[in-house]
Amino acid sequence: MKPFDFSAPAELFPSRNRKIASKVRYRRFDTAADAIRFAVEELPEPLLLGAYIEINEARLGHKDIRALYDCDSYPLPKAAVAARAEAVADA
Repeated sequence: MKPFDFSAPAELFPSRNRKIASKVRYRRFDTAADAIRFAVEELPEPLLLGAYIEINEARLGHKDIRALYDCDSYPLPKAAVAARAEAVADA
């Protein structure tokens, strides 16, 4: 996989699932890392399945979004990791 620019501006287009009432709409993000984090951690799973992120005129589908979130070079702390760190600090 070639290096990915997590600092590039990004646009998130959630899926149009009419069966799910959702207030999630098109959003712009300052960085791709923020868009990826939002898509994986905040979007309901059915909306993530049809969502895509556009970065520098390239579209990333839900599988690409998940792969970038899971890769070692992802720059932001992940929700599960952050929650574990807080639990350890509180103990």
